[in-house]
Amino acid sequence: MSKTPSKRLFALIKSLSGPEKRYFKVVNRSDSGSKYWLLFNAIEAQEAFDDELLQQEVYGKTPVQSRKYSELKAYLYDLLLKSLQQYDEQTSVDYQLKHLLMGVRSLHRRWLFDDCKYLLKRAKKVALKYERFSVILEILDWEKQLAYASGDVDFLNTNLKLLQNEEEACLAKMANIKIYQGLFYRLYLMVQKNTVRATTGKQEVETLAKHPLLVAEDQCLSFRAKILFYRIHSILHYQFRETEAFYNSCKALIELMESSPAILREDSTQYIAALSNFAASCGYQGAYKEMRKVLEKLRKVIPQTVDDQLKIHRQYYNNYFGLCINTGSFEEGLKVLKRHLQDVKKIDNSLFEHSSFYFQYFYIYFGVEDYDQALNYLNEWLNLPRSVDQQDLQHLARLLNLVLHFEMGNTILLTSLLRSTQRNLQKKGRYNTFEQLLIPCLKQANQQPAYREQQKVFKGYLEKLKEQELTARDRATLRFFDYESWLKCKATRTPFSEVIRAKNS
Repeated sequence: MSKTPSKRLFALIKSLSGPEKRYFKVVNRSDSGSKYWLLFNAIEAQEAFDDELLQQEVYGKTPVQSRKYSELKAYLYDLLLKSLQQYDEQTSVDYQLKHLLMGVRSLHRRWLFDDCKYLLKRAKKVALKYERFSVILEILDWEKQLAYASGDVDFLNTNLKLLQNEEEACLAKMANIKIYQGLFYRLYLMVQKNTVRATTGKQEVETLAKHPLLVAEDQCLSFRAKILFYRIHSILHYQFRETEAFYNSCKALIELMESSPAILREDSTQYIAALSNFAASCGYQGAYKEMRKVLEKLRKVIPQTVDDQLKIHRQYYNNYFGLCINTGSFEEGLKVLKRHLQDVKKIDNSLFEHSSFYFQYFYIYFGVEDYDQALNYLNEWLNLPRSVDQQDLQHLARLLNLVLHFEMGNTILLTSLLRSTQRNLQKKGRYNTFEQLLIPCLKQANQQPAYREQQKVFKGYLEKLKEQELTARDRATLRFFDYESWLKCKATRTPFSEVIRAKNS
């Protein structure tokens, strides 16, 4: 028996959903006193992997050979895989089709041709419904084999051409899907490698967007091809910052998916991603009422896997926090944040990354004027490991650090931070138009003891911001945090949340 590393077994058990664990226990309840049962329960109870503690839970103080422990882990791993396969067979279309065709093979060997035809008819109905074209090809081949084996010349004479036409149609649909898949993965790779912004990358994306199969939906030969068509278009529109077109393609994708509930139930992962993108597109369009409806729909999706559960949680709260931030609903955002932190407790810590939420935590606490908590999360964000991907985020976090310390009234510390931040930006060639406006503004305001004098400073720089011709990088900085609304709130002595609400009303 091959060895199974303890961490692999630990990861497998931790990946199981509640229903999957119950199924395993019910199927194996007759062995509830066995060592593999003890090992399963011990791993299930552990929050962090500890191999020595697992051995103690299973064997107590009894000395144990490492070989026997390895065999026990391997046995449990194999048993879990078999249990998961049996569990999936209850709901998976692919398993259903596989068993029907295995049944055809067994019946064919026994010359029970009428029974074979009955199973093939059932299999074909399912395969057509779920667009399993490779299975349809296999079924068509079986239909010809059965006619040949039984000497049914009349059937072949009447149906051979029809069967060949069906095969050609299936092959065409499969080829069509493969092209769309190729386009989708090429685009996905470019986005993930962050080459889209570079000149050559942008040209490559523009070339891809002109592909003949992306001109119109009628180029799609199947439902699955249409799904890929709209997924590709939504990514393209997002990359080109075409917010209205992004919204329209996301909406069309959701309507298409929901038009086929059967296929939707088979794969909820794509639906989760589509709902998340649609929610984001609503935000870009300022369609916040519609965004709330989409988020409720996302929250009600029943996850099929642990990965689905994590994606629903992450995308739901990520978009909800964005909704509250963009509408200035910070008090509501704080309630949502607290609910989110309660929900996080139900998720395996090894699978959940708090760091992806640090900025939104900061923004919400900043909005409710809890600057101490905002500083805590901003510091967590600043302390993230530095990488090429995070240089822009580190830059933005340092600017926000200046704004936050101004709000906290840390005059002496802010004086030092302003000097060091300006020096750092100039050294890295990042002292852009907006930074050249924000830092002098904070310097002057920080030197004014009276609030009225500070107001004058902020009013002056707010006007300068409106007059400035900003670069693409400057506009990206302003999209990230609403500095304009913050300057206005300081210039008018109006709460930050009220300025944002008035802006979006």
